[in-house]
Amino acid sequence: MKSRNNFTYYLREGVHGVGVHRFMSFAAVCIIVACMLIMGIFVMLLVNVNAMLDRYEQDSEILVYIDENYTTAEARSVGSKINRVDNILRADFVTREQALESFKAKYADSNTFDGIEADTFRDRYLVYLEDLSRLQETENALRAIDGVAEVTAHQELADGFATIRAILAWVSGIVIGILVIVSLFIISNTIKMALLSRREEIGIMRMVGATNWFIRWPFVIEGMILGLLGAVASFFLQWLLYNLVCSRIAAMDSLRILSTVPFGDMAWFVGATCLFGGLLIGVLGSLLSIRRFLKV
Repeated sequence: MKSRNNFTYYLREGVHGVGVHRFMSFAAVCIIVACMLIMGIFVMLLVNVNAMLDRYEQDSEILVYIDENYTTAEARSVGSKINRVDNILRADFVTREQALESFKAKYADSNTFDGIEADTFRDRYLVYLEDLSRLQETENALRAIDGVAEVTAHQELADGFATIRAILAWVSGIVIGILVIVSLFIISNTIKMALLSRREEIGIMRMVGATNWFIRWPFVIEGMILGLLGAVASFFLQWLLYNLVCSRIAAMDSLRILSTVPFGDMAWFVGATCLFGGLLIGVLGSLLSIRRFLKV
């Protein structure tokens, strides 16, 4: 019963603090929104870059050449074995005749290859992977299949994608870390200014024997409310701005070279980032601010 009464008191005082100090509360929410907006934009950019890398990876193909002594029917039967290999997204069969037509189209301006026959080529498969980072093990598995004469894969391409992803992970971690630190510094100083007008109230509570955490909790609740308000506002602002930018890109990119991830596909991720970030900044900002007022 006592715990419930205490929680009711903390909640009432937290809401009261937000309402009484409207200007400082508004300033704190604006700072949280600004910080979360920057962080959210970076997160959405990161999601789009990762989606672009996924598309490029899936478009990266492995050429699997079938034994030249195999008939077309036998070459087609090898496809079932290829598709059973783990990490294979799909395998498209290309006959010798189709390979010849593709070759002729590529060198249409040259007479060097006139008279070349389909038998010069081998039946093949264009193999696409689910995870390009597993290229080497997939290549080894393909080479072990009966009827496969040769496998052409570009390991340097897979290594390049892995390097880009590693760099993105490091950069995102550093940038988000810096944004959180800067946000905490700004929000703690903003809340500290609000607490200056309440230092007498805190002093009286200490004189009557209130524990530090009894004094802290209303301010923690206040920080949570400010963080939640900032998170909700920043989420809807990001939604509006992102859709506006996407519509501009779609209007300018008539060839559809650039593609963006629909906001709905990442709304839960952006929302979770805003909620967690806003609450973290609000609560830690409050704790850091009130610390100096609790020193003996």
